[in-house]
Amino acid sequence: MTRSVLLLLAALWTGAAPAACPPAPVAPTAEQAAAWAAQAPDRGLLWRISRDGRSSYLFGSLHLGKADWAYPGPALRRAWAETEVLAVELDPADVGDALATLSPSAPLPPAQARRIEAQARASCLPPAALAALPVMLQLSTLTLLEARRDGFDPLYGQDQMLLAWAKRERRPVQSLESVDEQLAALEPEAGALADLIDSTLRQLQRGQMRAPLRQLAASWSRGDLKALADYPRWCACADTAAERAWLKRVNDDRNTALAARIDALHAAGQRLLVAVGALHMSGPEALPRLLAARGFEVKPVLPSK
Repeated sequence: MTRSVLLLLAALWTGAAPAACPPAPVAPTAEQAAAWAAQAPDRGLLWRISRDGRSSYLFGSLHLGKADWAYPGPALRRAWAETEVLAVELDPADVGDALATLSPSAPLPPAQARRIEAQARASCLPPAALAALPVMLQLSTLTLLEARRDGFDPLYGQDQMLLAWAKRERRPVQSLESVDEQLAALEPEAGALADLIDSTLRQLQRGQMRAPLRQLAASWSRGDLKALADYPRWCACADTAAERAWLKRVNDDRNTALAARIDALHAAGQRLLVAVGALHMSGPEALPRLLAARGFEVKPVLPSK
């Protein structure tokens, strides 16, 4: 899921929502925030990556979370203290202007356009709110909105938390990808778009996205890399050839370029805390494996068991 999706959600969703809508996030009280910050456990996946006489850190993040997840645990706080630059898939500063200048997408068949609009209404988005976006970005947005029905929200994602922390401390932020690169990754192979639209909308309309999203969040929270590596088996998003090809394109196929960018930033003398979606840490092209092949010593920090 892309940074552009998260920025879109933050812009579109404000104020209270009717009861049938995915619940809007509620800001914690000052007392809740203080308690959560003081008691935050370690969550997710974290590696120390060392080369050239210095260490950076690689954090497998989740692009959605619960309100009390938006606080770093002890290991992540230590990694923050030992680094000086935050590297994320996309810095929000790079996103806004690019979204405003997107070229219009090719028109969808009327029946599919009506189904997407109907799902957007069910998610209580304003009319035509998604119409200017590439269709796969529309579907990703609708999928993230479904997670709100189970208490998760992209505004509480770990990358959002880290970006807010960097802003407070005026820490430099580096993008590992451009908006164009992420949007290109979202584009399915020729001839697969119609099948992907139909399967995604069918799962959304039947409520079949919610259980896999809950399982994804639970697996990430306990640092269960084995479960995350099995994601295609239980996500209900890789059941057809078109779905499997798109999942590989949006996840595995980006890892080589991500590793090269991390390598270049570290080689330039920067001590990085790198936050990239946790699914990029699994599979034959897993980021820790690619970085090890580039000469990094890669040691797991989380989970510690």
